[in-house]
Amino acid sequence: MKKTASFTIVLLIFSLAGIGCGKKQTEIAPEIARSDEALFELGQQHIKKDPEKGRLYLRQVIDSFPKSIFAQRAKLLIADSYFDKGDEGSMIIAASEYREFISLFPYSPSAPYAQYQIAMTNFEKALKPGRDQTKTRQALAEFQRVVTNYPTSEEAGMARGKIIECEERLAQHNFNIGEHYYKRKAFKAAVDRLTEILTEYPNFSGMDKVYFTLGDSYYLWNKEEEALPFFRKLVTDYPESKYAGKAAEKIEEIEESQQLDKR
Repeated sequence: MKKTASFTIVLLIFSLAGIGCGKKQTEIAPEIARSDEALFELGQQHIKKDPEKGRLYLRQVIDSFPKSIFAQRAKLLIADSYFDKGDEGSMIIAASEYREFISLFPYSPSAPYAQYQIAMTNFEKALKPGRDQTKTRQALAEFQRVVTNYPTSEEAGMARGKIIECEERLAQHNFNIGEHYYKRKAFKAAVDRLTEILTEYPNFSGMDKVYFTLGDSYYLWNKEEEALPFFRKLVTDYPESKYAGKAAEKIEEIEESQQLDKR
């Protein structure tokens, strides 16, 4: 078995070295081929300057010594090498590698890190509000898995912060759309979008403008009774908001109108 591992690694390195003209071939000594730690160190040495070669060593650690602690470290290092590259394709491969790590080593102390990194592959590629938010939603779901599956981990604490960022971004995206409908006098569509923020993203930092735009959408839609709770909520909970004065004026106007109707 040891001879087979040695022969395999030598063959693999020869195959890699022959990919370009002028490259020197590299032989691996049998004692290194028989050592999980030695192979890992070689992979670690090469992963930055020659990622393909480094991954070759690291994959041999995983294949030849699947139960070794160095196999776990090698799998993570391979995933990290794709993550560090940063382009869309590499991020997809990185996420796949991290998922495989969790599948292979579900009880590893590094499993929370792998799940957090899966989330980060989406978070790093998420677009600003106003553009497609698919990646933001995927990142949010993966960060939530960190908190659910590994609640006491250090990564869970970091994930909670990222969850706030994702929800803020998604709420702002919804507000932009709702405000667009509001300005175009498509009040039903505006109300639908803005109400979604109240139910799904209650910690949104711009909630004062959500309440005002919701209230004013109902007001301009000639649904003054439905508008009042939002204006009152704004005045009560956000008295320092720049929208509070406008909301107070709307409340006074609606209440005066209601008094006239009763006469």
